Amino acid sequence: MLLQKQTIQPATAERRRFQRVKVHLLGRYMLPDRREFPCQVINMSPGGLAMLAPGIGNIGDRVIAYLDHIGRVEGKITRIIDNGFAMTVGATPRKRDKLAAQLTWLANRDILNLPEDRRHDRIVPRNPISVLTLEDGSRMTCRIIDMSRSGAAIAAEHRPPTDSQVLLGRVAARVVRQLDDGFALEFIHEQLEDTLEESVTAQ
Repeated sequence: MLLQKQTIQPATAERRRFQRVKVHLLGRYMLPDRREFPCQVINMSPGGLAMLAPGIGNIGDRVIAYLDHIGRVEGKITRIIDNGFAMTVGATPRKRDKLAAQLTWLANRDILNLPEDRRHDRIVPRNPISVLTLEDGSRMTCRIIDMSRSGAAIAAEHRPPTDSQVLLGRVAARVVRQLDDGFALEFIHEQLEDTLEESVTAQ
């Protein structure tokens, strides 16, 4: 037990500064030899994360990861765990603040089982017609039923499958559930209110 405590010591300072939350985030990561693997993040804080990963590097190796909802993160492997590893997250103070907000939202969404963020007012755009780009690159015209800074309800001739990644205008999003008259999207990154309508209706 003492040995185990010693092996995780380098990460304890990070754990004291930032609270880790349990998350279920899928993504991909690249090791220094440029090999890429899929991964699943099991817990994360603004300063570090632990992931289940098929390709495990060495302690000190630099890792670049692209994670659902979070985006690009990079850091160094701090310890090896069962079927994966833990790594630091290198970020500016501003990026850490943003990460903290994203993680709080993700944790609350899991606890409350919310398919999307309902903290933001939903509005109907002046021009509801937009273009949806699907995972295979095909495009189709759609109508925005309503939207907020964090997501939108869409009506379209075809419904993309739940969990698929799409572009609404130029905003990256994920299909989170099917509705009676369409489907709901969750934006990968929260949008700015001032540019929301312009971004989602861009063709």
